[in-house]
Amino acid sequence: MSDDHDRRPAGPEIAEAAAGQDEGEIEILGIEALDDEGNPSRGGEGPAGEAAPAPGSDVRAGGAEAADDAGLQERYVRLLADFDNFRKRSEREREDRARYALMEPMRDLLPVLDNLERALSVPGVADDLRRGVEMVARQFLDVLRRYGVEPVAAIGEPFDPRVHDAVMKIESPDVSAATVVEELQRGYRLHERLLRPAMVRVAVPPEASSGGATGDGEA
Repeated sequence: MSDDHDRRPAGPEIAEAAAGQDEGEIEILGIEALDDEGNPSRGGEGPAGEAAPAPGSDVRAGGAEAADDAGLQERYVRLLADFDNFRKRSEREREDRARYALMEPMRDLLPVLDNLERALSVPGVADDLRRGVEMVARQFLDVLRRYGVEPVAAIGEPFDPRVHDAVMKIESPDVSAATVVEELQRGYRLHERLLRPAMVRVAVPPEASSGGATGDGEA
């Protein structure tokens, strides 16, 4: 009796269990891995769970790098062009400043020339002409002083080779050291710099020459 019971075909419960086991095996074969939350992971992931690069990603990355290189090259060329234009503009401005640096002084000197021409065009005696020329000379000197030009002191001053150019020398018992006694051409300074030295005659003390006295005795 017991043997017959053991040989009975499987009931519905056993069939359902077997069917459930087969379906589980089929489901396991269709899923490669589960993520940490128990959800099926996407296909194509690497062994460490990292997504594999999509097809064509290397090409897109290379294209982006090429575009960046082209942009840098374009900016570099534009920067060089801007610098070259700035250099040329600076050179032109420097040349213009050097060429027209005397514009203001020359404009101030024009009235002096006008007065000199008027003095020469007016008929009159020599004294009138002299007074007109003296007036123009004072006006001219005023313009020079406005720009920092001052005459070099000469007559009666000790001889200074830094500002005096001695073109003549005389002996004089009235001086104890080399002294300027005549100004042949006036010298000028521009602020602290010498524009030109004064051309002067210098007096020096007489030299006591024993040779000259001996010569007189021999004569």
